Amino acid sequence: MSEEIIKDVIIGENEDYIINMGPQHPSTHGVLRFEVCLKGETVKYLIPHIGYIHRGIEKMCEAITYPQIIHLTDRMDYLSAHMNNEAVCLLVEDALQVEVPERVKYIRTILDELNRIASHQLWWCAFGMDLGALTSFFYGLRDREHILDIFEESFGSRLLHSYVMPGGLMHDVHPNFQKRIKEFITYFRKKLPEYDQLLTGNVIFQNRVKGIGHMSKETAIGYGVTGPSGRGSDYSCDVRKIAPYGAYDKVQFNEILETGCDTWARYKVRMGEMWESLSILEQLVDNIPEGDFTAKMKPIIKLPAGEYFQRVETARGELAVYAVSDGNKSPLRMRFRTPNFSNLFVMNEITAGHKIADLIAISGSLDLVIPDIDR
Repeated sequence: MSEEIIKDVIIGENEDYIINMGPQHPSTHGVLRFEVCLKGETVKYLIPHIGYIHRGIEKMCEAITYPQIIHLTDRMDYLSAHMNNEAVCLLVEDALQVEVPERVKYIRTILDELNRIASHQLWWCAFGMDLGALTSFFYGLRDREHILDIFEESFGSRLLHSYVMPGGLMHDVHPNFQKRIKEFITYFRKKLPEYDQLLTGNVIFQNRVKGIGHMSKETAIGYGVTGPSGRGSDYSCDVRKIAPYGAYDKVQFNEILETGCDTWARYKVRMGEMWESLSILEQLVDNIPEGDFTAKMKPIIKLPAGEYFQRVETARGELAVYAVSDGNKSPLRMRFRTPNFSNLFVMNEITAGHKIADLIAISGSLDLVIPDIDR
């Protein structure tokens, strides 16, 4: 057997030690690479490298019709699929001055909140697992299955929906829709306290997340950080409150804000938002108006020449859609402002000076979905 000689790697006191996290590291939650510069175990700076799964979605939009574009949007943030679909529908309806039936508004808003809870459940279970709490992964997935079952029964798919369309919905909801949502509300109200018992109140977990990844309100605004990550820095940015759409103007709910500005604060915002989403569902589910599930639309949709803008609140923040039309059935230009792009690039600012182990917790608290960036 040949003798293997391993040489020590000697790093000079003033030399940078660079390591790569990803692009297939489990804690990056997607095809993302962090170039991390270390001094010992302390992060000096961090550079995110993106583009590994770029698909040219914005350019593809220029060659297809508006209803076809909807099917591309849930391939960006697949955990906010319904909300992404809805953003394009709202843009088209606003451009054509189409008033959708009240029934459609209620059902869309209910689906928004189910989608938000399912996304936060997956974040919670993966966040716990990232920090060593493996049991949380099973609890979160167990409860998320109840929502995915409702989706499957209502429109035949569990993750990527494409159920909404300009003017309304593909078809009416399943007869069990309201019954199953009410069963889920009752079920999950009993299960959410388990999350607190398992993770929120866990001293080891709290020590891992409190006081790290500080992001001031000014930093959040400066980087355009929105959603629960921004609200953990006391930045009021909930589009559902600022510019209500769907049935959000018909329900009472609180925008969860925390002043801690750290990883723990961002955790508490998402936990609070799950309670608020349950409250919104409870207010809407028994009050879905009777009526049509779609407005009358032309078979081929052409927007009048001009510029159009629409935004919605996804599970990770503000998604904005901007379209330029020259009067044809495809947009001349279409651009998306996705929340994950801004939320990612604040990483260097909030990780510098922390230990590399803290990097996992800070990254998890931003709840990144990489295909939303590499669109």
